[in-house]
Amino acid sequence: MQVFHVTMLGHKDHGKSTLLGNLLMLTKSVMQTRIKEAEAYSKKLHKSFEPAFIMDSFVEERMDGLTIDITRAEISYRNAAFSFIDVPGHEELIKNMISGASYASTALLLVSAKPGEGIRDQTKRHLFIARMLGIDRLVVVVNKMDTVGYAERPFRAIIEGLSQFMEKIGFDKKNVEFVPISAYVGDNLVKRSANTKWYKGAPLLETLYGMSYAPPSESADGAARIALQGFLGGRRDIVAGKMLRGRIRKGDRIKIEPIGESATVSGIIINGRSAESTSAGDSVALNLDRKMDGEVRGSVACGRGAATRSTDSISALVFVTGKLGKGMSIRFNGVEVPAGSLKVTRHINPVTGDVYKAKITKPLTVVDAKLKLKSKIPAERFSETRELGRFVLYTGREFSGIGIVTSSHG
Repeated sequence: MQVFHVTMLGHKDHGKSTLLGNLLMLTKSVMQTRIKEAEAYSKKLHKSFEPAFIMDSFVEERMDGLTIDITRAEISYRNAAFSFIDVPGHEELIKNMISGASYASTALLLVSAKPGEGIRDQTKRHLFIARMLGIDRLVVVVNKMDTVGYAERPFRAIIEGLSQFMEKIGFDKKNVEFVPISAYVGDNLVKRSANTKWYKGAPLLETLYGMSYAPPSESADGAARIALQGFLGGRRDIVAGKMLRGRIRKGDRIKIEPIGESATVSGIIINGRSAESTSAGDSVALNLDRKMDGEVRGSVACGRGAATRSTDSISALVFVTGKLGKGMSIRFNGVEVPAGSLKVTRHINPVTGDVYKAKITKPLTVVDAKLKLKSKIPAERFSETRELGRFVLYTGREFSGIGIVTSSHG
């Protein structure tokens, strides 16, 4: 069974937990004991049954109506399974939203049709971050259609309110679908609803199913890249890591950057067994014909003739979440690297997509920046290799943002 990862975006109170709770019940992907627990808690709070309580694990979440942690829900449909990543919508936990979004290539954005809710700044901010992190397939779910009598006009208004912005920040309209639903009632989740006869599209799960079967990503092809995690068993002639893209075969010559050492692969181990070659996504151990002198954790093993360039100077698009200043460092490929300086070249408003000038960089804004590091890293453009093209930025111990590499300067 193939598993598709979907990250959920949207403003607080627009119904993410309710949607997942009802999907779990309608697809019978949740145990009855969990449903009964949610029913009992609903009665305790003197409320009608709340599907969201199936998802919310903490009492304080149920009392406040907010989801305060990243939660995953596995939902079976046809011959596939969807792993939904339910991430917080409120700004205080935007860093968790970013962490959740970075593991999926398809996003589901909830927008409420209820009067007084609709498209918010947070809605567009989440879209900007999702596109920035490489999500290119999007299903926009217009929720709470029951609150507007299932009228078509509010649904069309949300489409019009988002389409131009999405195109501006780089979404291809061919990869965007809009679905009107009521997460609470269950309309258009698994089956088409008679309440929206004007809607001619597929229900939500069928829409996601069709969209998720996309062409293979670039990770299956191209120059070989293995993100190294260290030596195996303390032996300096066996390195372990994850195959990001391409293929390595026994007898291949590899180069490890940024330490600049080369070796020949004399053996390959995958899941405890010997193998002749690797594939993208494999966790591998490589036996080498010589011992490595330098430290390999955070390094990258590259195929012969296609080595990455190590650099201490990168240009990046950075979503800022905190203060920028002295004591900056980046977390890249599992290691922390001190930063010498960060120079902002332009500011971008993530709510409008407009470029503007400013002397002060505020949180929840986006900047193009040039970053100088105190040691070299094997960085590549995010568009080439995602795992080697993104980093987390810290100022001291404070989380300050996340960035994607747009170019490296050698």
